Amino acid sequence: MNIILLSGGSGKRLWPLSNDTRSKQFIKIFRTKDGGYESMVQRVYRQIRSVDRDAVVTIATAKSQVSAIHNQLGGDVAVSVEPCRRDTAPAIALAVSYLHDVKGIGEEDVVVVCPVDPYVEEDYFRALQKLGERAAASSANLVLMGIEPAYPSAKYGYIIPQTKDDISAVSMFKEKPDEETAQRYIEQGALWNGGVFAFRLGYVLRRAHELIDFEGYEDLFRRYETCEKISFDYAVVEREPHIEVMRFSGMWKDIGTWNTLTEAMESETIGKAILNDTCRNVHVINELNVPILCMGLQDAVVSASPEGILVSDKNQSSYIKPYVDAIDQQIMFAEKSWGNFEVIDIGEGSMTIKVTLNAGHGMNYHSHEHRDEVWTVVDGTGWAVVDGVRRRVRAGDVIQMPAGVPHTITAETGLQVIEVQIGPDISVHDKKKLTL
Repeated sequence: MNIILLSGGSGKRLWPLSNDTRSKQFIKIFRTKDGGYESMVQRVYRQIRSVDRDAVVTIATAKSQVSAIHNQLGGDVAVSVEPCRRDTAPAIALAVSYLHDVKGIGEEDVVVVCPVDPYVEEDYFRALQKLGERAAASSANLVLMGIEPAYPSAKYGYIIPQTKDDISAVSMFKEKPDEETAQRYIEQGALWNGGVFAFRLGYVLRRAHELIDFEGYEDLFRRYETCEKISFDYAVVEREPHIEVMRFSGMWKDIGTWNTLTEAMESETIGKAILNDTCRNVHVINELNVPILCMGLQDAVVSASPEGILVSDKNQSSYIKPYVDAIDQQIMFAEKSWGNFEVIDIGEGSMTIKVTLNAGHGMNYHSHEHRDEVWTVVDGTGWAVVDGVRRRVRAGDVIQMPAGVPHTITAETGLQVIEVQIGPDISVHDKKKLTL
């Protein structure tokens, strides 16, 4: 099975746990068998491997998410990187070109596309296998998965099939309706459009060339920013006359708001949190190293991270986006391919960061023009290179890097470092990558 997972979006609706570099699919809220937590992308990837160990999985994503993907899934996962955001039609065209030109997938091979963040069980991925098999056998150019509606929702688009059979030709598509209209659609056998479809690779490759003037993957990558911003649904799906839909009646949830996210939580609290016995329907997610105490709350969500603190009625949490848009703040937490960093203090001409490096990983060799840096190792062992000189480091060591001096650090074990940046112009753009 060839699967393209679409990993896009920013983190406005699940602030403060998400931001422009940490979207909802990277938040670790799902309990694992060993007592830890995994994210949506980790859960989906694990489920795919459980159903089809040999599946060829490619994640189509923006540059800003690549580090988090590699941090959570490992460096071997295939990634089709969008140089900039251009919606799903260019993203899928780029991913299909990547599969064909880089991975060697043939034009008659079937590809299944689905979002990276549905909350589903393994029957969903077995249904994806059947969807791919149908796409290989059918004369239709596209085979969609339609989700059996649980209620008349105004949040989703609808697929109207010609019949109520498990597999049917598509009659029409309907945009997000009001709930009364949605109820009428459902009575006609309508299905939610969950953004899942399968096709023979050559079909979408040909459609991509019709929509975009490019020679191959490398050429498309170079001119990607000139592509029109347009969804795959509008550019291809809704204009394709030979199209089928396959019903899926298993569990499926789109976790896009705090209300729906807390419904999927297995416990009321994650992190340091205390609820007294008068709390009802309250969920707390706390990423800070301080306790949160809730008393007498009802139907509320409390979330705390380095980005900020949210205290909200669950229904009101759906209207968070315009308020978050108005917040202008330094990114306080981000996952990198080597680990993560958390900003713990910002002063006039200084910034203090806690850096966590995973064992066996290290930063790029780099320098800064406008700031000095001081590293204090607080846990673990590793190797630092400063101006070409390599030295072993352990807890208690202090390393100084004046502006202009190249440096890097690599973790032997898990490594924690307190980094103090000092200078008149501290910026993420003040970084020059070098070759060691």
